[in-house]
Amino acid sequence: MTIEQLTSFFAWCTLINLAFLIFATASLMLKLDWVAKTHERMFGVPGADLRKIYFKYLAYFKLAAIIFSLTPYLALRIVG
Repeated sequence: MTIEQLTSFFAWCTLINLAFLIFATASLMLKLDWVAKTHERMFGVPGADLRKIYFKYLAYFKLAAIIFSLTPYLALRIVG
């Protein structure tokens, strides 16, 4: 693969990951009560704990997107 192809690949990965992160964040913000009630019934986790779990999920996903998509893209842009 060429540097241009890798740069394009990581650009698309970054775009898709950030779009999914925005969608997940918006979904949780708009429908938090419904999602929490559903997961509370499915898994038996108290609602207060679910909010912490959702926050950790979003934080970890954002961190993973930055480390594994955005950082390689920026590095390739600098090198290329």
